Amino acid sequence: MSRQATEKLPSPCVFSLSLILLLHSHISATSSSQHHIPALVPNNTLPLSRPHFSAHAKLDFTTHCNLSCYQQAVLPVDQEILSSRLSYETLYADGSRTLTTVTLDNRETDVQGSPKVRHFRQNKRHKRQIYGADGRFSIKGAKFLLEYPFSTAVRISTGCSGVLVSDRHVLTAAHCVHDGKDYVKGARKLRVGFLVPSFNVTRANHSSVSTEMKVDKPAAVRWVRVRRTRVPKGWIQGPQDISMDYDYSLLELRWPHKRPFMRLSVAPDADDLAGKRVHFSGFDSDRPGELVYRFCPVEDESNDLIYQHCDARPGASGSGVYGRIWDPAAERWERKVIGIFSGHQWLEVNGENRDFNVAVRFTPMKFAQICYWVKGNHVDCQQDN
Repeated sequence: MSRQATEKLPSPCVFSLSLILLLHSHISATSSSQHHIPALVPNNTLPLSRPHFSAHAKLDFTTHCNLSCYQQAVLPVDQEILSSRLSYETLYADGSRTLTTVTLDNRETDVQGSPKVRHFRQNKRHKRQIYGADGRFSIKGAKFLLEYPFSTAVRISTGCSGVLVSDRHVLTAAHCVHDGKDYVKGARKLRVGFLVPSFNVTRANHSSVSTEMKVDKPAAVRWVRVRRTRVPKGWIQGPQDISMDYDYSLLELRWPHKRPFMRLSVAPDADDLAGKRVHFSGFDSDRPGELVYRFCPVEDESNDLIYQHCDARPGASGSGVYGRIWDPAAERWERKVIGIFSGHQWLEVNGENRDFNVAVRFTPMKFAQICYWVKGNHVDCQQDN
């Protein structure tokens, strides 16, 4: 049975949800490891022909990984290939686009981070996307919708979700705006939707005394146009197993918003997350007009992907996946975006089928790229993680 959080929930339910969001007691406070952030240096920006906008947004994104891509995930990648994948396209509001090539610094050779060897647990084959009882919360009521971190979740006009990462930038999944060959039709006039709670005012008469009461209505959406869209070349025209690794895109709004946003971070090892959990909120298609929150433990991880069984449906793609990371300077746990929810992946290894819901994991390279897109320089990014 699905659980809902509203302003009128009995106090135990409100307390339970608050406890889930703030839980960090009985977890030892360990310092997260420091990451070397490579400098992403632009080389050339070249004009490209205008896209056809012929693709269709695929909200139910599923990939398959066999032994080949399974083994490839733990192999080191040449720095020249990495630079090529981190080059990026920029799509402007007028329909023009450019390609920017980049190089990575070589002060440290380990720009990928230490390779992670997958050790997937033995598990039964599950039903796609919803694993057992539905563990999602529908977030309703102005008190919750306008409260951090739920206020950082936004809608994308192509049918996906996104997360605010600066006062004018939104992260989402690349497949929400581009299918790997061309931009989707809706990317021509891409918009970002902010939930705006609304109320009905009702009047009640009791013993000749008139009172007014605000009653929640379904939240309205305020749409804001996107100024430009950036997509990494690792997604565009890449093999399917590589593409999911780069399934993220940054949208720049035409003007700043005034809502809180969530800071980015290089994804730490799952063991360094509070409760080894990830969280994300999005707009699942089976609950129209509702913001849906979920959390679950990380099952496994590779260099580029976070494998979990958080319940999700189409429409949740592009949600910002965050964890609570210990900040030793502030001596507290902080929520930070460490990935983007991509979709579903079937793994076929040694004759066994396993499936997961998957998020793109922010490596030091990806963090450097996204941070550069947001800040416009790589110097600030060296100290921002």
